[in-house]
Amino acid sequence: MWIPDSFFSSLLSGRISTLRDETGAIFIDRDPTAFAPILNFLRTKELDLRGVNISILRHEAEFYGITPLVRRLLLCEELDRSSCGSVLFHGYLPFKITEIYFHSHWEHIDNEKSPVVDPRKVLIIAGHHNWIVAAYAHFVICYRIKESSGWQQVFSSPYLNWTIERIALNAKVVGGPHGDKDKMVAAASESSIILWSIQDGGSGNEIGVFSLGVPVDDLFFIGSQLVATSHTGKVGVWNAVTQHWQVQDVVPITSCDTAGSFLLLGCNNGSIYYIDMQKFPLRMKDNDLLVTELYHDPSNDAITALSVYLTPKTSVSGNWIEIAYGTSSGAVRVIVQHPETVGSGPQLFQTFTVHRSPVTKIMLSEKHLVSVCADNNHVRTWTVTRFRGMISTQPGSTPLASFKILSLEETESHGSYCSGNDIGERGGLRRK
Repeated sequence: MWIPDSFFSSLLSGRISTLRDETGAIFIDRDPTAFAPILNFLRTKELDLRGVNISILRHEAEFYGITPLVRRLLLCEELDRSSCGSVLFHGYLPFKITEIYFHSHWEHIDNEKSPVVDPRKVLIIAGHHNWIVAAYAHFVICYRIKESSGWQQVFSSPYLNWTIERIALNAKVVGGPHGDKDKMVAAASESSIILWSIQDGGSGNEIGVFSLGVPVDDLFFIGSQLVATSHTGKVGVWNAVTQHWQVQDVVPITSCDTAGSFLLLGCNNGSIYYIDMQKFPLRMKDNDLLVTELYHDPSNDAITALSVYLTPKTSVSGNWIEIAYGTSSGAVRVIVQHPETVGSGPQLFQTFTVHRSPVTKIMLSEKHLVSVCADNNHVRTWTVTRFRGMISTQPGSTPLASFKILSLEETESHGSYCSGNDIGERGGLRRK
């Protein structure tokens, strides 16, 4: 044998004890598909990869100790895996942080008995225009891209003594405290929210720390307003123009989404409510936000998932608005608001009863409707038929796929896991 340290050399030289049958043959437990190219390589020193899984073949070669073959296969794998990424690769943002952060982190861990989260691990990413913000366990870093200079780090927050669970970014604030060139980034942990204003030069100022009073489930910007919601039935709003933080009690919230300047809330009483953040309406009698019921589910089921699609069709009286929502009983419904029927509210357009568990996520886009239920992330997808940009039933939506997304990792490994690992477009991507 020309490979002295291989399994086969040891076997034939007697260094490995063997049992032979009556014909003197040695039995070897092997994978027939992977073993054929291995024997061919031992005979000819040539490698034939046609119809062979390289990863499986490499593991077999490692098992038998065929080092020259392992090296060739590793090289083959490297050819298909580039550190520069594929055609979609746009840039690499190196981790640049001072030792002060690490000292503060481990000092904080020594004082707390909470689970340790690697301070170098990016937990959440949010983007808006040409800015992105990366949230680590106890600080956030903002990056900006320019055509001339590429990606650059612009702002890093001070070390925070609490673990970040939610972030939001607004790269185009109108009417901010320092003019229209302000950028704003917010971070939340449990019931606390901290808000920074960032100038073009990269200097950042803390605007304030606000409390929702209950755990924050969603954090995002609508125009110049920072919005925080909680499933317990509270909505917090910070207005960039008035510099005022306001907390509003509503019905317990089971889902939410945005459409233009509107905040839509799906609630456990079966109703979908909306707040117009552009008009920022306040009731005269108690100065509360005006929360208006938009639609009520015909089965009175809780609205557990919500997705709004604004079609390109517009008129002087408004947009053609399409809303897909899922319920606690597993129903998926699509309702439509015509510009001509604004006064009468949205009309029920389609209903699908393909889930038997509560719908946890939903997404309606130009071409597809996607829903996910609580049964091991069971996903159903449809193709959406449109006529002149408007959803149509002639022909109707066509079932496309049904599958499950199984996960063997921890469901909630850290406080920000839900925000940073949400599935699909509903995971905050459309808002940013």
